[in-house]
Amino acid sequence: MGGLHLPAGVDWLVPQWPAPARVKAVCTTRQGGKSESPWNSLNLGTHVGDVPDRVQHNRAVLQTAMGTRPVFLNQVHGAHMVALSSDTADGYEADGAWTDQTGLACVVMVADCLPVLLCDTQGRRVAAAHAGWRGLVGTDGKGILEASLEPFRPLVPVEYAQGATEIIAWLGPCIGPEAFEVGDEVRTVFVDVSPEADQCFRPLGQGKWLADLAGLARQRLQALGVTGIYGNDSTAAWCTVTNPSRFFSHRRDRVSGRQAACIWLE
Repeated sequence: MGGLHLPAGVDWLVPQWPAPARVKAVCTTRQGGKSESPWNSLNLGTHVGDVPDRVQHNRAVLQTAMGTRPVFLNQVHGAHMVALSSDTADGYEADGAWTDQTGLACVVMVADCLPVLLCDTQGRRVAAAHAGWRGLVGTDGKGILEASLEPFRPLVPVEYAQGATEIIAWLGPCIGPEAFEVGDEVRTVFVDVSPEADQCFRPLGQGKWLADLAGLARQRLQALGVTGIYGNDSTAAWCTVTNPSRFFSHRRDRVSGRQAACIWLE
């Protein structure tokens, strides 16, 4: 499996997408770590109350599996991307990262939010984005997905609608459309930007809606010209909330670990 060597017995997700051979990617699950309940077992987040030594052990497990250094961000539900280089330390405040260098991986941590991995079809750059609903909707129609495509513009210097076909995306596990209950205000901010977003909300009554987070991301990517979208198709198998043995979920457990989606170049 190239530069990825999964630990025995884990059910981590390896994207099935037509990425170039030098692009490697993986999304962890709960399995393979040292953390105890309620963070059991491969919690990768240092900010959720877990024992720091166990988190560091878990991060070392991930680094060994990838054979490259994961760079962990301080995520704030925004739309800022950071360009990674060999001297980028963990903890940079951003909700996405990109790189054209080898030896380090773009990483986003999630426990209901949507991780999005991106690369160009020639394998020149890779990116990872943390897309909760706030980061996805952004400000004035520009959120984390719009920001995550900016590093690819020099590679496809035409309008997105024409050039983004050279970019492919993989959507990881997130809270599913049967579990993501939101209020009118969330639906309104999406529909005000894109009327078609209404298709991703199902009414529950009394001002409540069920939202399809992955569906909203697919709409945003398609509007930007990205047609190659793989991974999370909004079916039950991808839902973090309803698969407790496989995925961490903050909404389900309140105190929860974090899984990570990672992408890097060899």
